[in-house]
Amino acid sequence: MKKSAKIPLLLTTLLLMGATLTACGSQADSPNTNSSSRTQSSSAIQKSSSSPKKAHPATKATPARKAHTKKHTQVKSTILTKLIKYTNAESAGPTENYYYTNGNARLNGFSNLTDGEYRFSSDSMGRSATARAVLTYSEYRSSQGSRQGDPLAPPFWPENKIVAITFKDTGRTYHGYLYNRSHSIADSLLGAKSYTSAYNFTTGTRPQNVGADQNGGMRYAETMVEDYWSSHPGTNGTVKYQTTPIYDGTETMPRGSVVDIKSSDGELNKEIVVINSAEGIKINYNDGSNNATPYVRKKTYSPKPKTTYNYSNTRTYQSSSPSQSGATGQKKVGKWTYAAPGKVYVSDSDKYYTQVVNPNNYAYETKAQAQNSGATQAVRGNQYARP
Repeated sequence: MKKSAKIPLLLTTLLLMGATLTACGSQADSPNTNSSSRTQSSSAIQKSSSSPKKAHPATKATPARKAHTKKHTQVKSTILTKLIKYTNAESAGPTENYYYTNGNARLNGFSNLTDGEYRFSSDSMGRSATARAVLTYSEYRSSQGSRQGDPLAPPFWPENKIVAITFKDTGRTYHGYLYNRSHSIADSLLGAKSYTSAYNFTTGTRPQNVGADQNGGMRYAETMVEDYWSSHPGTNGTVKYQTTPIYDGTETMPRGSVVDIKSSDGELNKEIVVINSAEGIKINYNDGSNNATPYVRKKTYSPKPKTTYNYSNTRTYQSSSPSQSGATGQKKVGKWTYAAPGKVYVSDSDKYYTQVVNPNNYAYETKAQAQNSGATQAVRGNQYARP
């Protein structure tokens, strides 16, 4: 009887211990389970651009998410339709400055990015896709004064040539390379980080990059953020910046880009559509070929500095230094040739300098002529030219 009485008591004790252990295990495992879910969800987001058909259970679309995705797709389709219209018409768009605003920002894909972080991506064809960054004031400050790197050739970079583009909005004519290695997120905003991947660059026309007046196109969006930082010096706030190149089917060159900008305080909240075209030039967006007539700058050839011969008891040869190069007003000191006041040397890349080693390699123009043709002053010099 004593043994049989102990059996139920033992079973009851074991059952109670099992329940206790089960309860403790559930509490201990809960944080790990949640952590695992977050990790898996993050992986699903990172892989979504390369394998969007493999949705992870943790990111199963809800009706609200499906509705949002559908609306986003419709907006993108509407933008593409407009971009095709403008680019086929060789148009600068409704502002005549290669951009237009399109309401508030529509951001996505920032859940795993924190302050100062960025992500560049490519699509299934290897084309540059969406670029995202959480910008900070310190990055803006560190990038001021000079470029932080050299632009990288984007995927499918085409043959490039020097052309002439006349802008209806300003009446000015730009002479320079048709295509720029256009940043999706600019050097002035992201600094050296903006040069870490070719996927942060697309093939953009010169006006796509800076517009008709040097303040349009992608530059319009960049200036908006630069002005925000300038008016909020030292702020701990951030700006989410997202650029999405828009392609028509399998074309390798985007018809334009959508730039979404939103500051943490809500002061900036804008979507900007940038148009990748050039007035008067028909572009094949499959390969970048075009019907533009190559433009050749007229280069001013200056005579070599005169050499004077002084005869005395011994003959010596002296190069005149400095010397004036005839009516051009140029002055040579050592290996450097200096432009006359108000004049500059303009390179084929549309940058102008005041001191060069080989003046015959440049167009010699007045500063006003250079600026009217779209040239800008070089930020930094090298062993051959100085600003």
